[in-house]
Amino acid sequence: MYNPTVARLTYRALLGRRRALILFALPALLIVIALAVRSFAGVDDRVAAELLGGFALATMVPLIGVIAGTGAIGPEIDDGSIVYLLAKPVKRPTIIMTKLIVAIAVTMAFSAIPTLIAGFILNGNGQQIAVAYTVAALVASIAYSALFLLLGTISRHAVVFGLVYALIWESLFGSLVSGAKTLSVQQWALALAEKVAGPGYVDATVALPTAAILLAAVTVGATAYAGQKLRRLTLAGEE
Repeated sequence: MYNPTVARLTYRALLGRRRALILFALPALLIVIALAVRSFAGVDDRVAAELLGGFALATMVPLIGVIAGTGAIGPEIDDGSIVYLLAKPVKRPTIIMTKLIVAIAVTMAFSAIPTLIAGFILNGNGQQIAVAYTVAALVASIAYSALFLLLGTISRHAVVFGLVYALIWESLFGSLVSGAKTLSVQQWALALAEKVAGPGYVDATVALPTAAILLAAVTVGATAYAGQKLRRLTLAGEE
């Protein structure tokens, strides 16, 4: 289920000059903000939790997920170069799984690691806040990558739809409409962070068992459907 050649090509596409600048910019901004907050506010567990939850998990992780997930396959479909890959003797599920693994790895590297660093800068992992949000970022990276990889497979406007989900659905509706929080990857990840952090510092609106089931269902379902769409694209041949 993993092809090194497909992985190498996908890494090369994701870490090209233009995307790499965007991928590095968000973590760098988080670290700069963490340094500024620490210098002005000192060690404050509440501030650390709010910054990691409000910027790192709510904004940085989904945006990087959009870039990595859609960028793993979307550009190849848009410019038609996916046809050359599909012509190779590689199983279609293997292509999807390989691209998903690469997208997950890139999303984790550019979101979870900076989150951990920022957490230690802010309060030295007091109340396990840095570790809690790092774990949440790792879990969210998996679901976001699968979801946005699917969008990249089924739509030429995957980036737009991804941004709508990440910035409007999760950040806007997720904060205003209680029912929307149940369908939020961010809230599912927070359910795990709540178990790791000290009491009162992480507030999740979804119970952990429910969050775990939804995370698994979205990841598996999105990956399976992306594989089906890619198989149909093979049959379409010249689309």
